[in-house]
Amino acid sequence: MSQQPPAPAGSAGEFLHDFLLAAARHSPGAPAVIESAPPGGTTVTTYAELDALTERYTTGLRELGMETGARVILESDTTAHALAMLLACSRAGLTFVPVSPETPADRLRSVLATARPALHVQAPGGIREHLPGTLGTARFGPDGLTVERAPERHRPRRRVPCVTDPAYIIFTSGTTGRPKGVVMSHRAVTAFYRGMLAHRIATPEDRIASTSPLQFDFSLLNIGLALGSGASVVPVPQGLVRWPRRLLRVLRETGATQVNGVPSIWRQTLRHEPERLAALDRLRSVLFCGEEFPLPELRRLQQLLPQARIINCYGATESMACSFEDVPNPLPEDTEKLSIGVAHPGAEMLLVDEDGAVVDEPGVPGEIHLRSPALFSGYWDDPEATRAALVPDPLCPQSGQLVLRTGDLAFRGDDGGFRFCGRTDSQVQINGNRVELGEVERRLTDFPGATAATAMALPRRDGGGLQLTAFV
Repeated sequence: MSQQPPAPAGSAGEFLHDFLLAAARHSPGAPAVIESAPPGGTTVTTYAELDALTERYTTGLRELGMETGARVILESDTTAHALAMLLACSRAGLTFVPVSPETPADRLRSVLATARPALHVQAPGGIREHLPGTLGTARFGPDGLTVERAPERHRPRRRVPCVTDPAYIIFTSGTTGRPKGVVMSHRAVTAFYRGMLAHRIATPEDRIASTSPLQFDFSLLNIGLALGSGASVVPVPQGLVRWPRRLLRVLRETGATQVNGVPSIWRQTLRHEPERLAALDRLRSVLFCGEEFPLPELRRLQQLLPQARIINCYGATESMACSFEDVPNPLPEDTEKLSIGVAHPGAEMLLVDEDGAVVDEPGVPGEIHLRSPALFSGYWDDPEATRAALVPDPLCPQSGQLVLRTGDLAFRGDDGGFRFCGRTDSQVQINGNRVELGEVERRLTDFPGATAATAMALPRRDGGGLQLTAFV
C-alpha cells in the first residue's frame, strides 16, 4: 500500500479534511451528521465515526495507487458516507468532482471528457452504468470502498500534496455549451470558511439543514459552516425538499436550528403549510443564497418565524461566496433592494465602471470585482475563460495581483453596503441554478427543424422570482 507523506510544515488546517474534521479531536462524541430516517427516526454519525469512516475510505483510495491530484467523480446525494468520501479524497491528495445521480447521461459524458478523471465512485444504490472502459469504478458504503474496475496505473509524477492543489472542481453552466469547471484549492476553500465563520452564524449546538444537492457549491458552504463550527449537518434529501410537509417533518424530527437554501425552497411551504412552519420553534436562523428573495415572501417568512435570524449570502461559485448580511427584522416597508453587505473579513469588494475606473460614489452602479484569498484557481482546461474572470487589480495592476471579475452589477448604498442590480452578460439564476442563456439556445437549436432560438428569464406570474422561457 502506498503511503502519503506527512503534510508540509505550516499547512495544518489548510487542507480541507484537516479543517472540517478538527472537531473530531476535541469533541469526538458530538454529532457531525444527522440524517432523516423513515418517519419517526434519525441516524446520527458522530465526529469520531465520521473521522474513522473517512480513514477507511482513504485507505481504499490509496491502495489504488492514483497520482496526487487525480480527479475522482463523486456521484451521490448528501449523506454521511458521501461526506466521508469527499474528505477521504482530500486526505488521499485527490480532487473530488461532485455530480448528482440525476445528472443526464449527456452532461456526465461532457464532464468526464473535460475532467478526465481516474475514478468514478457512487453509493451502493447508485444506478449509473455504461461508463467509459478506461475509467475506474467503485462503490462506497458501510463495508468501505468496493472496487469494480481498478483505475489505470501510471508512474506517479507527484507524491506530496500541497494546499494550493485543487480540492474540488464544481461544474456549472457554460457559455459554449460545455460545462465550465470551477477549480478551488484547499487554501482557497479554508480561507473562505474562516472568513465565513467570523460572522458567527453557527455554534457547536446548531443543527444546520442543507437543502442543496452535493454538486452545488452552496452544499459545500453548508458543510463547511456546520463542521467548521463543530455543529451538525442535516442533509435534506432532494426528493423531500420539493414537498413542504415532508421538508417540515425532516426539520422537526432532526431538531434543525438553521435552514440553508435558495429562496425558492420556501415558496410552497409559505403558501400551503404556514402553520406547520410557524410551529418550528427551535428554528433560529435561515441563510439564503443563489437568487434574490422576493420581498413579499421574505416578509411572510419573518412573520411566521419572528425569532429567526435571516442572513442574505451573496457570492459566486468562483469564490464559494463572499458576503453575509443580516436582513433587518422587520424588513422596512420602503425596502426595494436587500443589502448584500460587504465582503467577509479578509476580502474586499469594489465596483468598476465600463471604462475600468473604480466607482466610489453611492448609488452609481458598477461591476463587482472581488479581492480575496478564497478565489478559484481557474476554469478547468479553459485558459481563455480564466483570463476573462481573473483580471489585474484595477487599483494596482503593477502588483500582479488578480481579482475576480464577477459579472455582477451593484451599487453602494448610503449605509456602505452593496445592492445587487443585475448582470453584465446573459447568465441568470433559476431556483438557485446558474444558467447561461446561450447554452440553452444552443441546445434548442440542436433539435431537427429548429433554425433559431432565444432564451430569457421572465418574472413568474405569482411574483416568486424568475422562470426560464424560450422561443424556438
